[in-house]
Amino acid sequence: TPSIIEFGHFRIVLRRRELLADGQPIHLGGRAFDVLMALIEARGTIRGKGALMARVWPNRVVEEKNLHAQISALRTVLGAERELIRTVPGRGYQFTGEIRVLADEHAASDAATTEPRSALPPTNLPASVSELIGRDAEREEILGLTAARRLVTLTGAGGIGKTSLGLAVARHLLPKFADGVWVIELAPLTDPDLVPATVATALGLDLADEFVSPERVANALASKQLLLLLDNCEHLVGAAASMAVALLGANAAARVLATSREPLRAEGECLYRVPALAVPTEGSRDAEDPLGCGAVRLFVVRARASGAHVSEDRRVTAVIAAICRRLDGIALAIELAAARAAALGIDELAARLDDRFRLLTGGRRTALPRHQTLRATLDWSYELLPEPERMILRRLAVFAGIFTLEAASTVAAIGEIAGSDIVDCAASLVAKSLVAADLGGATGRYRLLDTTRAYAFEKLAESGELGAVARRHAEYHRGLFERAETEWDTRPTAEWLADYGRQIDDLRAALDWAFSPNGDLTIGVALTVAAVPLWFQLSLVDECLGWVERALAALDMAPGPDERRRMQLYAALGWLQMYATARLESSTAAWRTALRLAEELEDTDYQLRALWALWADRTNHAEFGEALTLASQYRSLSARAGNTADQLVGDRMTGASLHFLGNQAGARECIERMLGRYTTPVSRSHVVRFQFDQRVTARITLARVLWLQGLADQALREAKGNIERAVSINHTLSLCNALAQGTCPIALLVGDFVMAERYTAMLRSHTKKNTLDVWRAYADCFDGERLIRCGDLDTGVSLLGPAVDELCRAGFVQYHTPFVVALALGLTRAGRVADARLMIDQALERCGRTGESWALAELHRARGRTLLSGSAFGANQAAEVAFLQSLDIARAQKVLSWELRAATSLARLWRDQNRSTEAIALLAPIYNRFTEGFETADLKTAKALIDSLPLRGRRSAGRGWVI
Repeated sequence: TPSIIEFGHFRIVLRRRELLADGQPIHLGGRAFDVLMALIEARGTIRGKGALMARVWPNRVVEEKNLHAQISALRTVLGAERELIRTVPGRGYQFTGEIRVLADEHAASDAATTEPRSALPPTNLPASVSELIGRDAEREEILGLTAARRLVTLTGAGGIGKTSLGLAVARHLLPKFADGVWVIELAPLTDPDLVPATVATALGLDLADEFVSPERVANALASKQLLLLLDNCEHLVGAAASMAVALLGANAAARVLATSREPLRAEGECLYRVPALAVPTEGSRDAEDPLGCGAVRLFVVRARASGAHVSEDRRVTAVIAAICRRLDGIALAIELAAARAAALGIDELAARLDDRFRLLTGGRRTALPRHQTLRATLDWSYELLPEPERMILRRLAVFAGIFTLEAASTVAAIGEIAGSDIVDCAASLVAKSLVAADLGGATGRYRLLDTTRAYAFEKLAESGELGAVARRHAEYHRGLFERAETEWDTRPTAEWLADYGRQIDDLRAALDWAFSPNGDLTIGVALTVAAVPLWFQLSLVDECLGWVERALAALDMAPGPDERRRMQLYAALGWLQMYATARLESSTAAWRTALRLAEELEDTDYQLRALWALWADRTNHAEFGEALTLASQYRSLSARAGNTADQLVGDRMTGASLHFLGNQAGARECIERMLGRYTTPVSRSHVVRFQFDQRVTARITLARVLWLQGLADQALREAKGNIERAVSINHTLSLCNALAQGTCPIALLVGDFVMAERYTAMLRSHTKKNTLDVWRAYADCFDGERLIRCGDLDTGVSLLGPAVDELCRAGFVQYHTPFVVALALGLTRAGRVADARLMIDQALERCGRTGESWALAELHRARGRTLLSGSAFGANQAAEVAFLQSLDIARAQKVLSWELRAATSLARLWRDQNRSTEAIALLAPIYNRFTEGFETADLKTAKALIDSLPLRGRRSAGRGWVI
């Protein structure tokens, strides 16, 4: 006799796993029933989410949203009493109803009076032996379609899971069809005439021995309420369509669900293209929790079922996610890969995926032969194609990424295949799920899934056509990027990138072929030159550098001089060498060669590029006197050329040089003149010439000058606003430059360590994405300085020291002095005074040699700090001299912020020598000259020092002090 549980007007019959409301059965899924019983068995206590999931999905990897879905289903059937299931935030769920368990005699009586459940309708559906993973949303969509449409066809690539999804839908629909749901497996058939006979046999129809037509079968089933699942129709698509149309025409109560790699093209057909399983994209939120994606969950469950130990460690799941991405989220490929995990391990499996057709074998013995290996699956689709479509499919494999019909027609139209044939064949290949199409925009875009492409590429190589097709592919992309190079001058950045940025994979493929032994070096050189703007815009520094070096080597081997392309390549080489610290070559030689060639070719544009780059190179090396001379040459040449924008850029260059040489008033005048008059030219070659947005770069210098002049609040506003501008123009190089040269330094100068940490993290994030070594070293410097100033001396010094050395080796020392000061003060506090003094003395010598003096006052102040830490006789007097030197330099340069720091250090020394009156007389007037920045670290320190001095000789006067 069944036990009965009651609550409210609900009753649970345990033996039948049935829920009734007022005696009427309520449809409730098995998972939801298990959740309900787990909550009831808790007898009013709270069940945690983890415990519920372990109970309902034992030994399975599921995400929390599955539990939420079952709770929601329960509350729906409970209706007005949905509050019986209470959510306890952060803890789990609680069943709050009053439970009654009936005695056996009551249960027996109840069982006798309760009508037995009707048996399920007849069917030949195979029992489910494994859970359908990652397809909940798709199943619900298809159920919705079958409720509204009589013929639904599931289409998609081979192995994507059409049959599994169709069977799951059919099992769910079984109770709705009194005469059953019947699966008709068409894969074993080769004769289309056998399709109706196969349907008749499956349903037990006796149609004698005469020819069995679709119409005879349909008439025999005219009174039946049933659903047919026509599985694997692609090789008999015409016969399957005829059977479906005949049945639906003869029987209004019938439904047909079909699976096929191409549509049936039958009247009334509703297509559902089965998508790949969800795969976490790199850098997305899903990548943080890859187990939330169906593809990864499927791999983990199937790998564990095969005996593999699969950790849920973040690194392991990231590798699994990468495997699933490379397999395009195709369910069969993922299951075959998971089956190999026990023998190979996850990392080895990932490493071997290039040989996927040999690797991914050994499917289930009960599966169809074409589902037992990945190659067999694709062989099945390929052999069904007519020869022209096979030819075009394998030629399309030369495209590494997205392509248009125009590109396909140009590249694949060889020999007897005309461009017009490509359009028809491509449409057919899309319908057969061998080519993926995105038709949402004005121009249709197409691609081959990675696995399909690998298979078709093998066929292309076997056909002997690879060389000819690869040449046409490279020639097409040379023309494409030469057009892109021209358009880049005038088209909006976002629009230009939308068209050409997506071609990066095909650019790489074309270059790989062009520079290969069987390629064409001339095409490779031309394509490299034309693609430089794309690499610049995407900030792919290292990648561009590698191709430029190969192109220059190829140019030396090519017959006949090509000085224009040589000039262009040397210009690209020069700026690339400026930003990769792993490359120790100086960019000076490359730029001097580019300048010489530009002068010989009388190319003003490239002369200006080379002069700017030589100026930037000298600036990076802290040779500011030479940099000022080059800025003057640049201004003169741009004046002769009559280009106002270039002349204003010359003002910016001059202003930056004056800033480093210690002339802040002159620097500010130049920068503000430039910003007041400069309008970014329509031609973006102007930006290519300088690599950075000129307004962003100018504001970097302006922010630093403002801080030096004692205008800290204005400097902060300028620095923060500059980041917003750099982000808005979507140019990584400009953003990194603004962070490294402007905002991060300003944050440290004002003592805002939270701001410094945030913007340094932003800088570090972009350097990781784009392999920008120089700015990674800058990020290490900023973090090291921040840690030192926050008291973590060991970590800070160990981070800052090597990063400073790395920048020196790379020739990036324009911001060297503040880093030296920070490191020297850190070493001093750590007790390494001799090392600190040596660093300061070397920096002072270098400044004397190069003319750098913008932070000379701070160097002398730091030297005084190191002297105070020693025990030598006369240390105080020597430190005082150093502080006075710092003060004199700051006053001469009219840099109020350095003057305040020098005065604060000297006043502190005098206070400790009982010279408080002199200390106040020195520091208070300097503090009183400030009009803003009172929340910055330096001004707070100065105010605290003044407040600590005796009252004698001073009186409070509002914000400042009067002696």
